[in-house]
Amino acid sequence: MTREFNDTFLKAARGERAGHVPVWYMRQAGRSQPEYRALKEKYSLFEITHQPELCAYVTRLPVEQYDVDAAILYKDIMTPLPAIGVDVEIKTGIGPVISNPIRSIDDVEKLGELSPEDDIPYVLETIKLLTTEQLSVPLIGFSGAPFTIASYMIEGGPSKNYNKTKAFMYTEPKAWFALMDKLADMIIVYVKSQIQAGAKAIQIFDSWVGALNVEDYRSFIKPVMARILSSLKEENVPLIMFGVGASHLALEWNDLPLDVVGLDWRLSISEARHLGINKTVQGNLDPAILLSSWDVIQERAAKILDMGMEQPGYIFNLGHGVFPQVNPETLKRLTSFIHEYSAGKR
Repeated sequence: MTREFNDTFLKAARGERAGHVPVWYMRQAGRSQPEYRALKEKYSLFEITHQPELCAYVTRLPVEQYDVDAAILYKDIMTPLPAIGVDVEIKTGIGPVISNPIRSIDDVEKLGELSPEDDIPYVLETIKLLTTEQLSVPLIGFSGAPFTIASYMIEGGPSKNYNKTKAFMYTEPKAWFALMDKLADMIIVYVKSQIQAGAKAIQIFDSWVGALNVEDYRSFIKPVMARILSSLKEENVPLIMFGVGASHLALEWNDLPLDVVGLDWRLSISEARHLGINKTVQGNLDPAILLSSWDVIQERAAKILDMGMEQPGYIFNLGHGVFPQVNPETLKRLTSFIHEYSAGKR
């Protein structure tokens, strides 16, 4: 590598103070970048992720364009599912569609096991390519969490209310917990393979778990998350949790053996810390603000940075992913502002 390795993200994730506040953006790879859109005219997401050179290019593009402090592997949370017997297709404009949804414990018992080296070698090859030859920042690997993955498997695709998922959870608890265990086993193997290939941090996306209340989270989800995270802790890399509309679960996450609590825009960083969040906090500019004027963006970002920098252990991010409509120049300018503003206050 020609550039010195930038470890500000890793320092912040460990609760240490760095020279500036590190920043990366969820869905920074792709979406709004014209180079990515040109690729998508030729290749599907599935085709890009199966070609390590191409996938590595998409992953590192935002690092080169925006000067962010971490890369996140370009792939989908559905990536490991075909290997365990889930018939999933990513449909444009819809998202993951599953033709063999889970309806009973028999369906759960039919699910197989993941063997990363055999089933997803292209993911591991992409990670090795990025971490040994191409990146001067840490690479974040990721996985979906059991509830979020299960919601697609039970609903058969995206949902606005997760009624089928919750009904299955309430009425078929034996099947539910069997499914949680199957997915936990898959996630542990999947994530450990990413770390062993070179990923320096992991984000667990429980994107839709905010649909549950605290009591149900504690009963149906928290035990399996504790098992997953306890196993991943052995790998000694920072572990991040994130979900949308899940502010009411932030304290539950704070109890788990993870390092970073990711927040969407609904709960401020000051409020989170006042509630008792004592881990590193990541977030949480509303991505819609990126479509505003620069004055508004700068004002909102500065306010979030001021809250974040009140104590060590802060990573700037959005409260959800980058929209396709966001101008890449806006992200570049925002990254520069975050670095300069935070360095000036240190």
